[in-house]
Amino acid sequence: MLRTVKPKNARSKRVLDARMPKEVEDVRTAIFVKGTHTGEVLNGVMKDLMALKRPAAISFSKKNDIHPFDSTSSSTSTSSLEFWANKNDASLFLVGQSNKKRPNSLIFVRMYDGRVLDMLEVGVEGFTGIADLKTPKSTPGHKPLMHFASELFDTHPRFMQLKSMLMSFFNGEEVDEICLPGIEHVISVSLAPTPPSLNTTSDTPTPLPKVHLRTYTIKLLSSGTRIPRVELVPMGPSLDMVLRRHEAADAEMLKQALRKPKMKKKEVEQGLGKKHKNLEVDEMGDLRGRVHVGAQDLNKLQTRKMKGLKDDEERPGKRSKTSS
Repeated sequence: MLRTVKPKNARSKRVLDARMPKEVEDVRTAIFVKGTHTGEVLNGVMKDLMALKRPAAISFSKKNDIHPFDSTSSSTSTSSLEFWANKNDASLFLVGQSNKKRPNSLIFVRMYDGRVLDMLEVGVEGFTGIADLKTPKSTPGHKPLMHFASELFDTHPRFMQLKSMLMSFFNGEEVDEICLPGIEHVISVSLAPTPPSLNTTSDTPTPLPKVHLRTYTIKLLSSGTRIPRVELVPMGPSLDMVLRRHEAADAEMLKQALRKPKMKKKEVEQGLGKKHKNLEVDEMGDLRGRVHVGAQDLNKLQTRKMKGLKDDEERPGKRSKTSS
């Protein structure tokens, strides 16, 4: 069961109302937490990822003894994450931890209702920073264009979770329209060659392919037409990652997180929400429907009875010409 917090005064009620689920959610705030041991590579990765996430990013400068996946300290780590999430109104965490068994580990944690929803750990095996590439950079705070170049992101459960986590992490403000120069950079996520045994059902464990994350700036050039020619310039960071531990979301909590509010009557009339058959909205915004009926026999159609429509023989008191 999800918890319910009752406000004690008007001020706390306004704070809780601001954190209530909305039809259009605000930008997700991410907190970057360093573990007890982080090397130079991991510090550079977290610094560059925070540069892509800004301004919705909070960095903890001090090191913290936090291990979200370890069973011995799971309660302490979970309570710390929940405390930080409620205090900073954040729903995403990126925890960096490096040890001998799992070097250069990044743990993505997603929260819902102040509690941990799911977690995903990746290991960084290759890194090229933003400062290493002397190329133009994008403006901080701009919404990126996400590109996932593999069918496994829609079929394999582990890569589906990775795609959902990255979309939640880098998705910026919800916008209806955007001009073409407003898209300044692209985050492309691809996979290494997929082993053939991964696409078949076999009992033997198959190592998952590596994940390649690349960031490019978009350069618009003249093409002689209205559509410009697009070139991608490497901006950084560039990451080569492997999937490690993960924790799936609880079914009941995930159901609550994916629940959508009922749409208003005005929005349904405008054609939003579920598409109804034979209903459309014209240019004036009026809702029009089409009704299909079966073939009608007009001879059997019931009309209004009038004396003028009857035959002379059927009229009472009327003599025929032959009888006179």
